[in-house]
Amino acid sequence: MKSHVSYVKVRYAETDQMGVVHHGNYAQYFEIARLDWLLSLGVSYKTMEETGVMLPVYELNTKFLKPAVFEDDLEIEVKLKELPSVKITFEYLIYNQNKELLTTGSTILVFMDAKTKKSIRCPKYILDKLK
Repeated sequence: MKSHVSYVKVRYAETDQMGVVHHGNYAQYFEIARLDWLLSLGVSYKTMEETGVMLPVYELNTKFLKPAVFEDDLEIEVKLKELPSVKITFEYLIYNQNKELLTTGSTILVFMDAKTKKSIRCPKYILDKLK
């Protein structure tokens, strides 16, 4: 399925007292990669929201294999697991500048009507771009 790579340099504020990236920052790294993935399709998340479609996170999983540290250059690969329906599932691989696999993860998001707050099917224009 469609994949994309994003890059992030670890900032000091993202590290904890032990000098490693705090686990709470990985959700943001995943989000950066997801938004870049959408942009690579020609879809702006902001425009999607303005047209009444939201994508709240339903499930988030992270496995920490090795720590990321201050000033690491992270490569975040995001892959679409399958064609979306009401839900869209992504898988993530995070590598450092030495190409060491540091973290794996996945998210499931749900397409939601912004007004009714009810789940909806993936918009056709996104499916068209994936086919």
